[in-house]
Amino acid sequence: MKQLDFWFDPISPYAWLAFERLPQALEGLSYSIDYRPLLFAGLLQNWGQKGPAEIEPKRAWTFRQVAWLGHLQGTPIDTPAQHPFNPLALLRLLLASAPEGRTPNRQQCEQVLRHVWIGGADANDPDRLAALQAELRPPRDPASDDVKQQLKTHTAQALQLGIFGVPTIAVDGRLFWGLDALPMVAACLRGDPWFDGPAWDEAGAPRPGVRRA
Repeated sequence: MKQLDFWFDPISPYAWLAFERLPQALEGLSYSIDYRPLLFAGLLQNWGQKGPAEIEPKRAWTFRQVAWLGHLQGTPIDTPAQHPFNPLALLRLLLASAPEGRTPNRQQCEQVLRHVWIGGADANDPDRLAALQAELRPPRDPASDDVKQQLKTHTAQALQLGIFGVPTIAVDGRLFWGLDALPMVAACLRGDPWFDGPAWDEAGAPRPGVRRA
């Protein structure tokens, strides 16, 4: 049985689509999975990037594409009333829903992701957040220092691994980024010989090239 880590931030529509698609994409394969929330903005800051929604033409394309992809795979998806939004409250609530030192389970992750991506409401509406917290009944205080530190630790761990975007699935030291990487994850779990040869390392090897000043 292979161990998978699913790194995500509920701010990402691709995280929702990949989360929903994952069981079907990996059907028949033996694996266990940890769901690891992180702060996507921390990745962007570290790598010197803007988020897709911060670049207007890219924002428009992103939400057109995810609407199509949701239609294609049969996953409902509605753009929240405000996006981008600050996901800290949701991330902390999600981590607080798991016992100390543990990661949230799939049902808890689904509740938070559906809160954001179903219905098109404001993800940070105080009444909605209160209702979500009542549903999750977290055993820890989402505003506690240990929960805040756990989120910082998760984000730092992701950066140490070289994660730059969400969702990212980590398998056997390899990172697979994005919804469209799910077939690669499945092939890796099936033991596709491509992953045992030099192709993986050769394809990702650095090469000389022009760099912006």
